[in-house]
Amino acid sequence: MSSIAIESLQEELKEKSALEILKAVADKFKGKITLASSLGAEDQVITDLIAKNNLDIEIFTLDTGRVFQESYDLLSDTEKKYDLKVKIFFPEREDVEKMVSENGINLFYDSIENRKQCCRIRKMVPLARALAPHDAWVCGLRKDQSVTREDMCEAEIDANHNMIKINPLINWSEEDVWNYIKENNIPYNKLHDQGFLSIGCAPCTRAVKEGEDVRAGRWWWESPEQKECGLHFVDGKMVRTKDLKK
Repeated sequence: MSSIAIESLQEELKEKSALEILKAVADKFKGKITLASSLGAEDQVITDLIAKNNLDIEIFTLDTGRVFQESYDLLSDTEKKYDLKVKIFFPEREDVEKMVSENGINLFYDSIENRKQCCRIRKMVPLARALAPHDAWVCGLRKDQSVTREDMCEAEIDANHNMIKINPLINWSEEDVWNYIKENNIPYNKLHDQGFLSIGCAPCTRAVKEGEDVRAGRWWWESPEQKECGLHFVDGKMVRTKDLKK
């Protein structure tokens, strides 16, 4: 999609509700759009909107092999509640075995380079396979989740995968998310009740202390501007429409 076309889509989706955004992109991309669900609170909201409105948007998740049991329980509960099957993508066995044999089972604590290698093998490579058949993907990103996400909008160019990324909850607050979950009786990860605000792999996620931001519990040993796994950024930066014009 050209910079002109993405700007047109951004303008079309601007100020629409999350449901209006999802309906618009489901119609626009017609069977070539998917929700990448981390099973986080935001993605559970989007799953609810998709399922209740019978939108033609596929849903998948990544099983890195290091997730919490509570995440598996939530996946099962979600499939039962909405009578749907979430596609699951796994990392390549050979890649994981080689990485662990060379760098150790907990390599991610040793260096940022190691941590990003683990994220690449366990997340980015399977994500690429999951996204390959599609023209657009839906994410649960919100502006107030992190300093790295403040400039995002409803539609972005994903230069990693040469496709469009849709963020229907980009302007929602954390309060908005949890009010929707409670009002609609949506299943959510029980770790949220224990102070886990953003939940990823078990070794790289901890509960958030009072006063810390939403992403403080992810890769807590790294500085805030480095706290992305590569799913949404290229070399630590979101490639935006204005960047493509340079």
